[in-house]
Amino acid sequence: MAKHEKTGMRRLSIGLRLTLWYLVIFAIAQLVFGAGMWFILRHNLYDLVDDELESQVEDLKSFLQSQPKDRSIAKLKEEVNETYAIEHSGDFLEVYAEKGELIYRSAFLQAHQAVLLPPEQVQQTIIRSRRIEGRPLRFILQKLEVNGRVYTVEMGAPADDAVETLSLFRSYLLMFAPLLLLVAAAGGYWLSRRALSPVDALVRTAREVSGTNLNSRLQKLETGDELQRLSDTLNEMLDRIETAFMRITQFTADASHELRTPVSLIRTEAELALRRSRNEAEYKESLRHILLEAERTTALIEQLLSLARTDSGREKLHLQPVDLRQTLRSVVDGWQQVATIRNLEFSARIAASDSFVMGDDTLLRRLADILLDNAFKYTPSPGSVRLSLEQRGESVAITVQDSGPGIAEEEQSKIFERFYRVDKARSRAQGGAGLGLAIAQWIAVQHRGSITVESQLGQGASFRVELPMTAAPVQNPLPA
Repeated sequence: MAKHEKTGMRRLSIGLRLTLWYLVIFAIAQLVFGAGMWFILRHNLYDLVDDELESQVEDLKSFLQSQPKDRSIAKLKEEVNETYAIEHSGDFLEVYAEKGELIYRSAFLQAHQAVLLPPEQVQQTIIRSRRIEGRPLRFILQKLEVNGRVYTVEMGAPADDAVETLSLFRSYLLMFAPLLLLVAAAGGYWLSRRALSPVDALVRTAREVSGTNLNSRLQKLETGDELQRLSDTLNEMLDRIETAFMRITQFTADASHELRTPVSLIRTEAELALRRSRNEAEYKESLRHILLEAERTTALIEQLLSLARTDSGREKLHLQPVDLRQTLRSVVDGWQQVATIRNLEFSARIAASDSFVMGDDTLLRRLADILLDNAFKYTPSPGSVRLSLEQRGESVAITVQDSGPGIAEEEQSKIFERFYRVDKARSRAQGGAGLGLAIAQWIAVQHRGSITVESQLGQGASFRVELPMTAAPVQNPLPA
């Protein structure tokens, strides 16, 4: 049962929860404000009564000062009774001489024994409230020193007006507080619904977005608040999702197409070889064709797996200071024989000074191999391929230049896209799948570098990779 109630609480809408919080906060604020105003009003009203009491005490003091200094207590008692018995201010008055002798006590106090404290216990001015027969009264007890004598005075005044005003104020508070809470609840709910209405619009649009209409976008808000930022952020996210989705779709379609061709060739070659009896040479030729396509398919699958690892973030780089001179020299040695076989002129110009970069040596070798492989594939014999390594300020540049047919200007912005090939017929014959330059660009970017191409039709192509240099590693001194 408790679990069900807890689940029910979680299902409250944001608007309702905001309304409840607003109502609670408003109720607390109303309580604090009402209580504060009541105490302030009470303090001010009682101050008025206390001011009247102090004024009456000053009048009594003036009366006592007007009496002769040598007047006896009995005569003084007679004068006070004569004066205050007929005055309103004497209705709640008691006066004691310094030895506790009673000088005057009003008839009301005689009937109700309203003495708050014995005279000998009054050391300073005391103001207190008392209710006698349901009537609110305010009393002041004070010592008066007049003509060398010390008197103890207890003076009272009715506080009916103050108490009645406070009672009315409290009644009004209790009367209007529930109404204000209802109005606040209705207003809070209306405001929350109005503030969250854009969210409903976003939800409706978001529910319509699917894999078949990723080009749909959430409603553009012009509220200038957090909801607009949320809408813009979600639309930006949808842009990225659409781009990634389209990229995956294109990648899947291209990969399927590229894999279908070698598989069809292998199958066709095998069917032709089995259709009739052949001699050993013909079988060997068929197997050679099948092996060649299998090798191309293996290379393609390796490239596809590499791209899949890069997209998923599983391709890890082992960064360390790498001297590009040593890396490129080992790469050059491997391509010299290829150049000889293809009757191409191959030269390398590598800077003599240190050219250290923070990188992964294996991937940097692969980058150079991709650029050289691309150059050798598209350079007809007799032609030339040149590799150079040079420093440019705080970066180092690897340049691979060939004397091939070149790349049209409108094609240069597309050659780094996956599966894109300038000459699709020749690329297929040469074993290219259009993935090498895409991998090369990824390697350059992962090393905080860039790759560019410069080319004109009939004048070859030049690929340049620029990488930021790093300081050479400190060599450990040899032990003495």
